[in-house]
Amino acid sequence: MDQVLCRSVLITGANRGIGLGLVEGFLAASRCPEVVIATCRCPESAQELQKLCKQYSNIRVLPLDVVSESSIKETVKKVEDIVGEKGLNCLINNAGINVLGSLEDVTTEAMLRTFETNTVAQLMLSKAFLPLLKKAAKQSATMGCHRAAIVNMSSISASIGLAKSNDVYHTVYPYRISKAALNMLTKCLATDLKLEGILCIALHPGWIQTDMGGTKAPLKVQDAVPSIISLLAQLSENDNGAFLDWEGKTLPW
Repeated sequence: MDQVLCRSVLITGANRGIGLGLVEGFLAASRCPEVVIATCRCPESAQELQKLCKQYSNIRVLPLDVVSESSIKETVKKVEDIVGEKGLNCLINNAGINVLGSLEDVTTEAMLRTFETNTVAQLMLSKAFLPLLKKAAKQSATMGCHRAAIVNMSSISASIGLAKSNDVYHTVYPYRISKAALNMLTKCLATDLKLEGILCIALHPGWIQTDMGGTKAPLKVQDAVPSIISLLAQLSENDNGAFLDWEGKTLPW
């Protein structure tokens, strides 16, 4: 991880799991970003993030509730103060929830709650941070995370092309449907923001052992994070609007 990924990166849902792993990975990189902004709902109780604050001078931890418009607005103002006229290079929409629900027991409440957190929130966050991403995009010419990028954490379970009857994801209707919608959001953003120089991708980080992924997952956070960061550093215009896994392989929509 010797490549300079970007000057600034913001990760939502950074208090645990993949989000925390990415924060740790960026900070530990030999040529790390000038500022790593980690957000979560309750920073005061995020013990691992607090430890990192004592260890690294380039981390900023901010409160953010991704389903609260007022919280988003407050966070954008704080981030603007941090990054200044250079803008925000990379927004990683990682925060999400997984509510169990098979065809037999899925509920309206579960669908709406999951859709709000996993899809609507990502749209509103991307929209809110757009002015800062545009500022960053003006600082360079070639597309990539070094310039301006939105990375939406998706899932292979969202792939319509790979969906099969009774597959391992048949009990997570809310999750996989919300992530499929997130993939469409990614494609829309990639199309609309291309002329602005802002790259957008949907990323399947792998099935990882986290609170959400469970203990049966084949990957550990520390194994997946280096590959994810390496992939992000290599993204180019050719990847805009793509659905990729952590190893850079293109997944079917």
